[in-house]
Order: sequence, then C-alpha cells, then structure tokens
Amino acid sequence: MDAYRIVFIYLVLVNTAALVLYGADKLRAKRGRWRIPEVRLLWAAALGGSVGALAGMLLFRHKIRKPKFFLGVPLLLAAQLALTWFLTRSLY
Repeated sequence: MDAYRIVFIYLVLVNTAALVLYGADKLRAKRGRWRIPEVRLLWAAALGGSVGALAGMLLFRHKIRKPKFFLGVPLLLAAQLALTWFLTRSLY
C-alpha cells in the first residue's frame, strides 16, 4: 500500500471519528449525561480531523458559541491545508 493511500485512509477515519465525537457530545448534552472533554474534541480536530470537527459543529450546532471552537477549529483546518499544500509542493 502506498503512502498516499495510508494518509487518505487515516484522514477518513480521523474525520469520521471527529464527526461522531461532536455528535455524541451534543446528544449527551441534550440528555444531561457525562460529556466528552473539550480538550478531546479539540485534539480530534488537531490530529487531522478538522474537517469532521467543523462539519460536526455545523451539522449538530455544537460548540459554535465558544471562541476556542469557532475560531480554533477553522484555524486548525487552515493550518492543515497549508501544511498539505507545502508538503505536496515540496514533493514535486
């Protein structure tokens, strides 16, 4: 399996996990149950799941009022896109 396929699979999995985490936390908030720590939600975005985290924020209307989320997650996404651009440019 080549490196691109491994990275692609990783990104699909981490973004799916981030989306599920945001959805699960919103459901738990509605039901008054134990919550997923905010730091875990942010780490899910930081580890490559920023697209899934942003989708979860918008889809579930979750964490959209907290500055560390409505500013942090898009900044993480921008940083990850910039890093991807830089790495792909330097490979060719």
